[in-house]
Amino acid sequence: MARYTGPVYKKSRRLGFSILENGKELAKRPYAPGAHGNDKRRKSSEYGIQLAEKQKIRLMYGLNEKQFHKLFDKAAKKEGKAGYNLLCLLESRLDNMVYRLGLAKTRRAARQVVNHGHITVNGVKVDIPSYQVRIGDVIAVKENSLEHPAIKEAVETCVSRPAYVEFDQKTMSGKLLRLPDRSELNAEVNETLIVEYYNR
Repeated sequence: MARYTGPVYKKSRRLGFSILENGKELAKRPYAPGAHGNDKRRKSSEYGIQLAEKQKIRLMYGLNEKQFHKLFDKAAKKEGKAGYNLLCLLESRLDNMVYRLGLAKTRRAARQVVNHGHITVNGVKVDIPSYQVRIGDVIAVKENSLEHPAIKEAVETCVSRPAYVEFDQKTMSGKLLRLPDRSELNAEVNETLIVEYYNR
């Protein structure tokens, strides 16, 4: 199954969850799309609830089914809670780090910035969005991309950055200081349901 590149608002309304994490998708019509989208009688099974939770995170971080499953397997093998491990692995992806540092307005835009070779990690160009960033790695905009209009606009309009990243606007570089605490991640996500989905 290929990575979803269709309308985000439609998926957000279907799941009742803001994939862009800003709530804009649900502001106008906070119900599922289609003729029966506003029908309150629809009930989901336990499996349906678990599946929806998995789809929320998969679409939020922009992964295809195979990538997401492989990442879950990797998280399950690590020490600690599989659900939290999964969220940490997703957060430390290079495309997500570019988004968290404010170098792109959305994760989709961050993926494109990385794919087009505008980003370096520890001074080396990396154009793989799924690259796993380690604590202390320096993520920077390539020297000849410093005047890139989309990157400049994203940095100028960025309101806040999470506490687990550090960014220097002068050098257009930042780093992952530590893994995020669960309280710093999206509270609407229930990673336990994803663990149950894959362990069923």
